[in-house]
Amino acid sequence: MNYDLNKLSKEQQKTSTFAGLKKLFQLMAHEKRTLIIALFAILTNSTLNLLGPLIIGHTIDKYVQHKDYTGVIHNAIILFCMYLVALFTSYKQTTLMGGVGQRMLFTLRNSIFNKLQQLPVGFFNQNKAGDLISRVNNDTDKLNQFFSQSLMQFIGNISTMIGAGIFLLLINIELGAAALSPALVILFLTLVLSPWIKKTNALNLKSVGGMSAEIQESLNNFKVIIAFNRRDYFRKRFDIANRENYKTAIGAGLANNVFIPVYGLFASIAQLIVLSFGIYLISIGQFSIGLLVSYLSYANNFYNPLRQLAALWTNFQVAMAGWDRISQILSLETDLPMITQGIVEPSAALLEFRNVHFGYDESREILHNISFKLEQGKTYALVGPTGGGKTTTASLIARLYDPSKGLILLDGKDIRTYTPEERSQKIGFILQEPFLFTGTVKENILYGNKLYKDYTNEQLEKVITDANLGSLLAIFESGLETPIISGGDSISLGQKQLIAFMRAVLRNPQILILDEATANIDTITEKLLSDILNNLPATTTRVIIAHRLNTIENADEIYFVNSGEVIRAGSLNDAMDMLLQGKQVS
Repeated sequence: MNYDLNKLSKEQQKTSTFAGLKKLFQLMAHEKRTLIIALFAILTNSTLNLLGPLIIGHTIDKYVQHKDYTGVIHNAIILFCMYLVALFTSYKQTTLMGGVGQRMLFTLRNSIFNKLQQLPVGFFNQNKAGDLISRVNNDTDKLNQFFSQSLMQFIGNISTMIGAGIFLLLINIELGAAALSPALVILFLTLVLSPWIKKTNALNLKSVGGMSAEIQESLNNFKVIIAFNRRDYFRKRFDIANRENYKTAIGAGLANNVFIPVYGLFASIAQLIVLSFGIYLISIGQFSIGLLVSYLSYANNFYNPLRQLAALWTNFQVAMAGWDRISQILSLETDLPMITQGIVEPSAALLEFRNVHFGYDESREILHNISFKLEQGKTYALVGPTGGGKTTTASLIARLYDPSKGLILLDGKDIRTYTPEERSQKIGFILQEPFLFTGTVKENILYGNKLYKDYTNEQLEKVITDANLGSLLAIFESGLETPIISGGDSISLGQKQLIAFMRAVLRNPQILILDEATANIDTITEKLLSDILNNLPATTTRVIIAHRLNTIENADEIYFVNSGEVIRAGSLNDAMDMLLQGKQVS
């Protein structure tokens, strides 16, 4: 399945803004009540602000021109109270939307992270970690900024514009039509330029993700950079990513500010139209000075929000570009679904491959029509040249991937019918380069193991000793409390493998897969591991991928894996002959 987000983005860009908003508000359904209260507050604020010019115009015509200062003071008090209420409603909607923005940010990041945990290994093989981090951090923050700072301003400005436009037309329809005519040009330009603005911001967000990915890759491989003295190589790569980000940022900055001077120009044209036409109407006795003052205020109330909308609209386009990148992840589904019904049949084999085909992509098949059985309690070795398909076969056993054709049975049942928890309990996998989390040896040993999560150190040490793992724990200076920093760089690669070994064995799996698990440890420690493997429960099936002969010489069966085929090799000597001569014999 294609999980490449950069390729998916071309299809995702076809999604309309309306469809994107619909999906976003569905995600925010729990904020409906707060949004309604905030909307009521902003509409109240807009209404009160729109009544102000009408009262001012009425005051000028009825009280100021007739020097009735009592009426002026009375209306001034009314205006003061109105603006005081408007201030309160403005404050209220600001605090409400600030909370909505933060809760939305929290919800979005949780949703993305939970979705990432549901996606298969293939997704992470096709996408850079730095870009995913940028989507979780940067793109979600763009949405938060829009919702907490811009959304209600956006709605408030639109409601003020609509109200002001209605007043302009009600007071004098001819003057109103003349005053609103420049807005039609603005509307046309907005509709034409908005897709370009959204696309430009999407490219900028993509370049930010690319630069983040480049930084993340450079930092993760810094030891290699130093060892090979290739700072220049990564400096050039970062310079390319940084220049790309600079170029797209310039484009986004231009796009995001293009409306501001245009809106300002047409707002000034509208003011000139109102002033000129209004003075003409006064001169022929069809208008009053108070109404002209009100009219100019309403024209300002229509075009000033329009100026603000120029900035808010670009913020909206940035937010929607970020949402497109976020929704790409949220819309993905795993290609490793759990099925409720499948083949169930009694079988002497603990695990069986039936006519299995597999390829990491549709263009190239790695395994061709593989069939074999693993019996309970036996030790199996997979040997073959590098790139022959050994780790791929082991990954299929652990269901890190599903075959493109064929069937894999575990305990006589389709492996797809097991929940991830059931499958990981039955199958342990020790990788060649195990990953450790920041914490202690204890926390890493118990990762994903609910059985011992509440055990004290003394209780856990007894369990480890009973499982014949005490000699491995003794290698660590502070035992279970030995600290592990991010990525496990505080300990050697061999010690990492020992922790991964203890983590897998303590789960008491039915099948234990060791992918070059002894590649980075010394001979003495390897002998300890060999003794521990020999003392595992008689029901445990071992699958060993290794190049060292002493690791696989005691295997019950040896399979030669090469060129997409898995063949029973017979004796160790036969397997070595296959490996050295490149021949495939049954």
